[in-house]
Amino acid sequence: MPERIHAPHVGAPDPELRCSPILSETDDEAEALAREMPETPVCYFNGTAYDQGSYVCSGSDLLRCAGGVWVGEGSCDPDNP
Repeated sequence: MPERIHAPHVGAPDPELRCSPILSETDDEAEALAREMPETPVCYFNGTAYDQGSYVCSGSDLLRCAGGVWVGEGSCDPDNP
C-alpha cells in the first residue's frame, strides 16, 4: 500500500446513486469481473466521478480507481493500516 494517502472520505455506497463496482483483493471473481467491465478513465462513487488512480475512503476501506472499478488497497484507519 502506498504510504499515508490522504483520500477523501466518501461514506458508504448509496444504491440510488451511480457507483462503480468495488472489488476486494480476496474476491475470487475480481479478475473476471474486471475483464468484463469496459475500461473507463473514471470511477463513480455516489454519483461523483474520480479519475483513474484516485483514492477514496469508504468506511475504513481504502479504494483505488483502476480502469472503471474500485480496487481494495487496504485500510484508511491510521491506527490499523
